[in-house]
Amino acid sequence: MEKGKGLMVDGRRWAVDFSDNSSSNSTRDIVDPPGFTRASQDQDDSTLSRQKKDAESNWKAQKAWEVAQAPLKNLFMMGFMMWMAGRTVHLFSIGITFSALWQPISALQGVGKVFEPYKDSKVDLLGPKLLFIALNLGGLALGVWKLNTLGLLPTHVSDWVSSLPPAQDVEFSGGGVSLR
Repeated sequence: MEKGKGLMVDGRRWAVDFSDNSSSNSTRDIVDPPGFTRASQDQDDSTLSRQKKDAESNWKAQKAWEVAQAPLKNLFMMGFMMWMAGRTVHLFSIGITFSALWQPISALQGVGKVFEPYKDSKVDLLGPKLLFIALNLGGLALGVWKLNTLGLLPTHVSDWVSSLPPAQDVEFSGGGVSLR
């Protein structure tokens, strides 16, 4: 029966026979041209796959460093916004200050999630993570500094007067009375 024609096989009325029973040469019987061997092609494929993996890991490392440096842009923007808010306590300056405190705290809590897409056995993420953490701590310090300039941090003794114990001895400078 001719190739590709329907025939009766295993009780099925139509079936296609894909076996090649012809006497023509297959691709395995053709001699390779000079300078080409199939073994070198297989070796080139493995080299290409290794190069692709190396390129992918280099790309991941580069992107991890870019993500790690992103808080630096936020530092400059937050610093400018805090400067524009001024030194007086009002709604805008308090909002900017607490935003400057909240953003680094939330970023520090999600360091693992931020660098998850760049995990690879060939990519060292310790450096980018440390830079990311340092820049976010800088942002946190900027927010604390702004709280201090607004006078919202208790840094003077008068801020803590209510928590000090009452004085037991009262002395007057003009030869006064001492109470015990």
